[in-house]
Amino acid sequence: MAFPTVTPPSGAPRPRLAFLGTGYLGATYAICFAELGYEVLGFDVDEAKIAKLSGGEVPFHEPGLDELLRGNLASGRLRFTTSYEQVADFADVHFICVGTPQRADGMGADLTYVETSVSNLARHLRRRALIVGKSTVPVGTAEWVEQLVAKHTDPALEVEVAWSPEFLQEGFAVEDVLRPNRIVVGVKTDWANSMLYASHKGVFDLAATEDREVPLVVTDFATAELVKVAANAFLATKISFINAMAEVCEVAGGDVTQLSKAIGYDPRIGNRFLQAGVGFGGGCLPKDIRAFQARAQELGAGEALRFLHEVDLVNQRRRTRVTQLATELLGRLPGPAGPDLAGTRIAVLGAAFKPNSDDVRDSPSLSIANTLAKAGADVHVYDPQGMANARLARPKLNYEESMTDAVTGADLVCVLTEWAEFRNADPVTLGELVNARRVIDGRNCLDATLWARAGWEYRGMGRPNPSV
Repeated sequence: MAFPTVTPPSGAPRPRLAFLGTGYLGATYAICFAELGYEVLGFDVDEAKIAKLSGGEVPFHEPGLDELLRGNLASGRLRFTTSYEQVADFADVHFICVGTPQRADGMGADLTYVETSVSNLARHLRRRALIVGKSTVPVGTAEWVEQLVAKHTDPALEVEVAWSPEFLQEGFAVEDVLRPNRIVVGVKTDWANSMLYASHKGVFDLAATEDREVPLVVTDFATAELVKVAANAFLATKISFINAMAEVCEVAGGDVTQLSKAIGYDPRIGNRFLQAGVGFGGGCLPKDIRAFQARAQELGAGEALRFLHEVDLVNQRRRTRVTQLATELLGRLPGPAGPDLAGTRIAVLGAAFKPNSDDVRDSPSLSIANTLAKAGADVHVYDPQGMANARLARPKLNYEESMTDAVTGADLVCVLTEWAEFRNADPVTLGELVNARRVIDGRNCLDATLWARAGWEYRGMGRPNPSV
């Protein structure tokens, strides 16, 4: 398809953009596209969230985003609202960025938020517009959204639908929006394609000034929807693969860190997402691979994705492995009802599912901390950014305001999120604070030999015990 000059229905020089849903996805995109020079309106039904954003406060942790928010609010390019009517009146292109959580009654995706936002927006549209899905959804959703739009709009308006998946990595999201490694669009008409190109021209222009290229894939609805879930399924599989190798290394005496380094040099494999540890978490990979399996089953292709069930099982087993190691290090017996860790104090360093984020959704570290507490341990958690969310998610755990407070008096230290503060911690200094020098390196991010020389009994994931 070609990219002729297109006049936005609003008559503005370039498309006015709206982002419906100002959670992690929508707020990040809204702020960054305002930074690229677009007029942007962010929408959410959550009045408290909109008030925070309008006041210059990002309601989650993402490096660099606060400064961009305040700058673009001051410029007047960026505003926020709770009014569907304002959104419909303002924007030419409406990006749907709402959550698609796992359904309470199964593995599939809950599309309630998508249906609500699209239906309410469509009812208020009074001119031509393009509605673009960004949320991660089951294949077939875009066709369903078209039906919703047709149900709630006047056909004379010629409102169209497109799909353009997001590929944000928490902790690197600003860069991922401004300098993406690819843009994928699923469209049916030249007009929709041209509107989406105009909506991303700021991205392409920035790339040109920096002598970069941003690959653009123009495809059909189904392929665009599948790109995101297929990418997440592949990444989850890669993580679970190296964690499965860690299981083998633990019984064979190998070192999974050396194994992953060796196979990662193969350009066909690569070293990214090839670090063994306690597995993946967060708001995307776990729910997305389950929803992918559920949708494939509905379409009659369930057998094709049966391997993702084992990917999920491997991921869960790595969390259990930490409890096994804790039981071993603390000299407790694994009884028929699980270990009894009563009378022990355990420091858990990390609550967010990954560093440079405050996201604790399906966090391996918090899940492990909860399991240790249920086994009777006195668990004390510290995370540089995720404390507030962790307290909401697991209110019965003990939380400390510093790494020092968390490890003081501990019989065991578990490093479960690879924050730089933990990776660079001095084992000699920490050794003077703990009750016993025992450490589980759940992310294989510590220098095992250095810790062992400082007198620590060290256990990694798929690694042999270090010799001093």
